[in-house]
Amino acid sequence: MGLTDIVLAQPRGFCAGVDRAIDIVEQALARFGKPIYVRHEIVHNTYVVNDLRTKGAIFIEELSEAPTGSTVIFSAHGVSQAVRREADALGLRVFDATCPLVTKVHIEVAKLHREGYEFVMIGHKGHPEVEGTMGQLSEGIHLVESVEDVARIQPKQPDHLAVVTQTTLSVDDAREIMDALRARFPDLREPKKQDICYATQNRQDAVKVLSTEVDVVVVVGSPTSSNSNRLRELAERRGLPAYMVDRAEDLRAEWFQDRSRVGLTAGASAPEILVQQVITRLRTLGAVSLRTLPGIEETMQFPLPKGLKDSPPPPKDSHA
Repeated sequence: MGLTDIVLAQPRGFCAGVDRAIDIVEQALARFGKPIYVRHEIVHNTYVVNDLRTKGAIFIEELSEAPTGSTVIFSAHGVSQAVRREADALGLRVFDATCPLVTKVHIEVAKLHREGYEFVMIGHKGHPEVEGTMGQLSEGIHLVESVEDVARIQPKQPDHLAVVTQTTLSVDDAREIMDALRARFPDLREPKKQDICYATQNRQDAVKVLSTEVDVVVVVGSPTSSNSNRLRELAERRGLPAYMVDRAEDLRAEWFQDRSRVGLTAGASAPEILVQQVITRLRTLGAVSLRTLPGIEETMQFPLPKGLKDSPPPPKDSHA
């Protein structure tokens, strides 16, 4: 029997931090005109980046690529203190699109550092969010990516140690690493509220529900998107074949042979238009019914930075 049903996860797709980051670029373009320079991809999604590029955003990895006096936006992932100092030195007009939930982690690091704490960060080496958070301090922050890493770190102050996490981790993986940290460092200072963001948690919980209803899972998201990758891995751990696609054209008919129900979700940086395009493609592969599972309705919104709040709004279809 071939593909017949599409089951949509709820919630899926854009979170408040991604919405805000894209708005910041569009508002800056509306207010200051093009080009607007963006340090790193504003969010990790190919479609979003290409869309903003056509509107006048120029994506750079080094601030030196932006002319003196130009407008630069920091991506949603956050930046180190060294990057902030460099922007000041280069005379750039900066708008910070760092997700407020990442900023919360940065503030916690600064506060506890003043209180004399050393840090462990749970995260993925090389991810821009991890580089930004670890770059809040010049020393005294140790990265762990796995339970095995916990045994290797050698903090100078094991009895005065705090932990922070990347906001887009697997909740289950982070819990295992946290358990190992607690066992080795009984005095470990933990965040008052977990660092993994509400949207990451909600999308992972939704995939756990989705996985009980379907035979195969498709995640809409770009390869560089941490939270999208975690959704695919989670479905696989629950015994399902799972695939991640950047666009509808990436779907392969053979994935759905002898599988009648496909579960569909999207990472927090993937726009709904891509989900709809994937649905259209799945219909050409035989799917006839579509239903959305019940789930959390997210209402979180984050304000824009000062200086952009009263800009003229971008066109209504700008997030399409």
